[in-house]
Formats: sequence, structure tokens, C-alpha cells
Amino acid sequence: MKHDCGKVRAGRLPAGMAGLVLAASLLLAPLVSPAGDAATPAATAPAAQAPAPEIGSGRTGKALVRGREAMVVTAHPLASRAADRLLAAGGSAVDAAIAAQLVLTLVEPQSSGIGGGGFMLVHQADSQRLRVFDGRETAPAAARPDQFLQPDGKPMKFFDAVDSGLSVGVPGLLRMLDLAHRGAGRLPWPQLFEPAIELAENGFAVSDRLHESIQAARRRLAAQPSTAAYFLDPDGAPWPVGHLLRNPGLAEVLREIAADGASSFYSGPTAAALVAQVRAHPVRPGVMDLDDLAKYRALERDPLCAPYRAFRVCGMPPPSSGALTVLQTLSMLAGFDLAAMSPDGLDTVHLVSEAYRLAYADRARFIADPAFATVPTRGLLEADYGLRRASQIRMDQSMGTPQAGEPAGAPVAGLDAQDGLPATTHLSIVDAQGNAVSMTSSIEHAFGSAQMVRGFLLNNQLTDFSFQATDADGRPVANRVEPGKRPRSSMAPTMVFDERGRLEAVIGSPGGSAIIQYVTRALLALIDWRQDIQQAVSAAHFGATTSATTVLEKGTSMTGLADGLQARGHTIRLADQTSGLHGIVFNGLRDDGKPGLLGHGDPQWRWHGGADPRREGLAIGR
Repeated sequence: MKHDCGKVRAGRLPAGMAGLVLAASLLLAPLVSPAGDAATPAATAPAAQAPAPEIGSGRTGKALVRGREAMVVTAHPLASRAADRLLAAGGSAVDAAIAAQLVLTLVEPQSSGIGGGGFMLVHQADSQRLRVFDGRETAPAAARPDQFLQPDGKPMKFFDAVDSGLSVGVPGLLRMLDLAHRGAGRLPWPQLFEPAIELAENGFAVSDRLHESIQAARRRLAAQPSTAAYFLDPDGAPWPVGHLLRNPGLAEVLREIAADGASSFYSGPTAAALVAQVRAHPVRPGVMDLDDLAKYRALERDPLCAPYRAFRVCGMPPPSSGALTVLQTLSMLAGFDLAAMSPDGLDTVHLVSEAYRLAYADRARFIADPAFATVPTRGLLEADYGLRRASQIRMDQSMGTPQAGEPAGAPVAGLDAQDGLPATTHLSIVDAQGNAVSMTSSIEHAFGSAQMVRGFLLNNQLTDFSFQATDADGRPVANRVEPGKRPRSSMAPTMVFDERGRLEAVIGSPGGSAIIQYVTRALLALIDWRQDIQQAVSAAHFGATTSATTVLEKGTSMTGLADGLQARGHTIRLADQTSGLHGIVFNGLRDDGKPGLLGHGDPQWRWHGGADPRREGLAIGR
């Protein structure tokens, strides 16, 4: 295996242990795609079992898509078509991902954009090298550990903090895209901006999901004049489905970045407008300044990888908690014969939910920006530690509220009760040379901080920090606010490789802290139950975090397990599970004539793609 990953032994347990989307672009072909779900603010502060970040609006049929040479799966049809257009022009997976993300800034503004950040995995097929890029937002230099506390020392109400200048982190997305393009791009930087600029100038049709998202966030958007002017009609109502929405402000910004590079975003008119907006908030102004933007740097980090069954699963290291918590969960499950269990069976849901509880308890205490906190990564993934944690699982009784463990190298750390409600997107792309991208990006909550600058929304990522610097016992919280720090994330862009380092799968999802559950569930479906990628991303969801509550996806087969789980001590909540899993699996024949371990060895169709039926995403095979 040639990936630059730390070697971690796998933990093993003794065997037998118990809408219509209308495309208005003149250049991007129109298509029909069903509606997805709408975003909404939660009414209360986030907790261990906070509501989903976006309201579900049912499912739409999605079929498995096959590709002979390449595959694109993104959260919006226009973004998928933009990526496919760049691949057709000879672009790399990174080129296609950048073009798609720029389009998503326009057509899926509630979820991600250039005013936010993200994480990107890039697999380079010729060298079998996996590179990971960190474009997570940072806290301004003047940020304070107590900035989300009221005068009486109690935390602010969550949405008082979200809809403020204090919540806006220094955006990192464009710096990350630029860094990735310099290392793995093939086409000229300006060419990647063409699809998004054309759509912004010519207009695109408001989809069902965007309309519903605006409706759900209407009050928040109406409170910000520039935001209201874009998303609402003169009477204050959301633009109707099919309305041709133009964004000349964003087109102008994109032209500047295309011509002058990513640095033009971090200085000049855009930077000045961004800082002015943040600092001018009428109730809770922020402290970001021009120097914060000028000094921002995206980072290239070492990938985090660990074995599961015959595969190696890789993802983003801290400050993302995504890969570490996914890998820790898989480590605890490795000793159970999941292949012999029903994917939707009572024992399976109980077992996996208990493993989630243990992993999330460790996440809440130990994971933060590694530049500011000691994260016991190796200790959390050590085989013996996985054995000890998994031994707490009883098949006849839920553990209820779990406690964090004591992995090797763990510091004294306080419990972080903060769990944001991110609005996020994910895309997966493989090009004709076998290079691949798995990228998850976000502006945190739906429509971010609800503040708009030059046609794009500003994030509220700083509410991913703990609002309190110490816990009830006076211990310092690892994920507390500090100047220049990157808040902990749950984003989990993921790739799976075989024992020789060959790419098997590319996957990821939005969904707040439940991203970890969505990605883990899909990996189990692929690896243990050998489902195809469309089955894996469509499967009914369930999960748990740091409380006794187990969430079952409303309107699915999961609801029939409620009584059985309650009998084992679970507290049950039925809810929409608004994932946006987008994945690709290798299905062809290797050079030696053998099939990919996750595929069926079809000599014609090398790649299979699947888009989550809960959203409006689209898979396109070439």
C-alpha cells in the first residue's frame, strides 16, 4: 500500500460475540430531476440528539448508473453536468470537482459555497498516492473563548449565535481548491469557472428543494436586506419553483477569481465587503479583519487510514472527526460477523448503534484542531483499545448514555456538548485515468449565517466550536474557541482501497454529526453485505450519538424495529434522516483480469455511481 497513512492494527473480537429541476443555462443541457428536501433552522440549541439540519421531503427514485471510463455524482444536476463537461474537455477529477463546487455555490447556496470551507481527498492513480486537503474555516485572531456566552456566563441561544457576525469563520474553500488544482489539475484555472459564470449570468431555474429551503428559512433570510433581496420576491415570498434566478454579483466575483486567482478573494473588493458585513452586524458584530483573510492558508495533511476486513478505509484527519469516528466504529465492529446478519435486522441496528455511542463519546471529549489540542488518534484506533470498548456492548441491553474511554496518549479534556447543524454537500468523481476526488464542503447551518456578500452566503462555522471553554468539572474543552483555530467537523469524505492500494470506492455525505453514521452505514452495506452503491446510499438510516436515544429514519423499514429496540433499553426517536450520500464503486476488471473486490467484474462498465434518493443529486457515467 503506497498511501502515506499511519499503520494501525485492526481490532478483532472473539468470533461469536454477541421535485422538477429546470435548467435555464444556455450551455448546460436541461434535465428532469425529482425534488429533494428543504432546509430549516432548529428551534432549540443543538444537543446530542438535535434535529436534522434539513427537513426531509420524501424520496425520489434513483437508479444505479454505469460508466465505461469515468463517473460524476454531485448534489445537483447542474453541478454534475458542469463536472461532466470538464471531464469531456480533458479535465482531471480535481478540475471537474472545482467546476461542480462553483456551480453548487450558485444552485445549492443553502448547503455550501465560496463563503465556507471543506475537505478534499484526491487519489492520484499513476502513483497510487492519496492526498488530503484541509480548507476548514479558522477563527479570527481576535476571537475569544467566551464570545458565545451571555453576560451571565450562560451560552447564547444557538440561533442567536448563528445569525451574527461572531459565527463567521475565515472562509477556506477557495484556498483549498487552488491548492488541489496546483497539485492535480490539468486544465487552466479560468476554464473551471466557465459553467458557474454562465449560469450566474444567464440564470437557473429555482428547484423544488431550493424553494422549500428558502421557505423554511424565510424569517432568517428576511432579516438580512441583501439576502432577502436575492432569495425573496418584492412581497417577501420565496421565489416559486421554476423562477429564473440570476446572480450577477456572484458572476462578477467568479470572473475576478478566474482571472486573478484565489488570492483575489482574500484581498481587494471581496475581502473588504466580507469584513464590512461581518463587523456591521446590528446586534452581534464579528471581529474578523482583513489580516485574517490575508493570512488564511489551506493545508495538506497526511491521510488517516485503517483496515476493515480486506480493505483499507481512508479519510480526513482532525480537525475533522469524521474519518476518526468512522474508523473507530468500524474497529469495534470488526470482530462481529455482520455479513451473517440482516442489514435491517434488530440485532444489527442495536449493535451498530451501540458502537456509535462509544465512538461519539470519545469524539466529544478528544477530537479538535490538532494544532491546538493533543488528539490521541493512534490510541483511539489501537486494536486493544477497540477490544476494550467493544466489550462494553451487550446484545440484550443498550448501554444508554456512554462514557468516554481512556485511549493511549489521551490528555485531560472536558466534555464538549456542542453539536452544530451543518448544511453541507458532497461530491464524488473519478476521471478516465482513474484519478478520484471525494469532497465534502459546507457553510454549516442552512444558509449559513444568513449574511450575503457579493452574491454568496457567509458561513457560521464558528458555532461548531464549544460555546463553553470548560466543562461542568472545570476541565478545558478541546474544541473551545481560540484565535486561528479550526472548529471540529463531522465531514467524512472517504475512499476505500484494496490490499494493493487500488481504488475500490469513493463516498461521503452531508448531514451534520450524523454524517459519520451515514458513511459508516454505507461502508457496511458495501463491504459486509455486498450491496451495490445505489442500494448502499438508499438504505434506511438509524443511529445514535452520546445519549440513550436511537434515531430511526421515519417512513422506512426502521420504524418496525422500535418496539424491539425499546425492549433493549433504547429511547426511540423517529425523524427524517436527510443524508446526501454520493458514491462511486469500481466494477471493472483489474489488469490481471480479476474483478474489483466490491464489483462484479463487468469488463464494459468500470464504475458504478449512486445518488441519494433523499436529495436532488445526479450520477453521470462516461
